Amino acid sequence: MAALKDVKAKIGAIKKTKQITRAMNMVAASRLRGAQANMEAFRPYASKFAEVLGSLSERSTQEAHPLLVPREQVKKTHVVLCSSDRGLCGGFNANLIAKAEAFIKQRSIGSGDISFTAFGKKGRDWCRKNHFEIVSEHLGVVGARFGFNVALKTGRELVEAYLQSVYDEVHVIYSEFVSMARQVPVVKQLLPIPPIAPVEGETSRDKVIYLPEHICEPSADELLGEMLPRNVYVQLYSALLETSTSEHAARMMAMDNATKACDDMLERLTLAYNKARQAAITAELMDIVGGAEALKG
Repeated sequence: MAALKDVKAKIGAIKKTKQITRAMNMVAASRLRGAQANMEAFRPYASKFAEVLGSLSERSTQEAHPLLVPREQVKKTHVVLCSSDRGLCGGFNANLIAKAEAFIKQRSIGSGDISFTAFGKKGRDWCRKNHFEIVSEHLGVVGARFGFNVALKTGRELVEAYLQSVYDEVHVIYSEFVSMARQVPVVKQLLPIPPIAPVEGETSRDKVIYLPEHICEPSADELLGEMLPRNVYVQLYSALLETSTSEHAARMMAMDNATKACDDMLERLTLAYNKARQAAITAELMDIVGGAEALKG
């Protein structure tokens, strides 16, 4: 009977776990709709902004703005690491941290030559564990509702620090939302702003899309002075939106898989419970039959 009680207790615990995972799946799905709508609404703006900026940069000299000029020697690198505040989202945070570790290893950057701006508790904790310098940390942003002012404030600090030669390069590591089942960690250079080259897209059947020329007034060099810092804000805000959407999608898939795993465990435990109960009933019947036969003898 002890075995029956243990199995029954396990079944009850798994049923409660299943209720929690199902509720978390529904919450993640609800938040995903809003985050995905914001991300998809901002993508055309970011794409058009990059297109106009690429057209202007092609018609201006590289020395038109210091944000375009790469440093001769890269001594200090700064990374904006986007992660989540909470776990239970599969390998979402682990993949972002692995991307950051691969970036550091590829660049052969020492711990004293790199600093971080951490969006999310998981990324901040990883930086602390590895004794990396954390310039600023922002909790409660990724995965929640946030406005453009978050990227604007951080972007202004990054641009100012780069112009003052505090950093020689600035990169952002975030999760790009591809589909509900696929989120890809990406490293993108923010400063100095890399040249925007023609891209290949599905609409052109893998042919090169040439950036169109835009009629602008005043000159392209003057407009770049205003648009280049804004490009940093736009790219940073886009990275935060992508990461937020990816987090909700990853958590929804993880909780869906956890709910299915609970169903499988319940099925196996129910079968084991029925077998144990049937064995107990058979044993009791055998005792009754044996006692009756003994009385007859």
